[in-house]
Amino acid sequence: MPYVNIKVTRDGVTREQKEELIAAATSMLETILNKDPFTTHVVIEEIDPDNWGYAGETTTRHRARKGNILA
Repeated sequence: MPYVNIKVTRDGVTREQKEELIAAATSMLETILNKDPFTTHVVIEEIDPDNWGYAGETTTRHRARKGNILA
């Protein structure tokens, strides 16, 4: 039973994009590893940008400093 966990920041990922991610991840596992799509589970977790950090700061602070709210 494959399990895929996709984590993204919570800022603008649409329902349609999530559906596309789920379909693509499922298809990839079926094509490459011959996994049954009916036993493949895909979970998308949306993380608040205040709870995601890199380069020593939160994503929110990094984006604000760069002047790009959604980049």
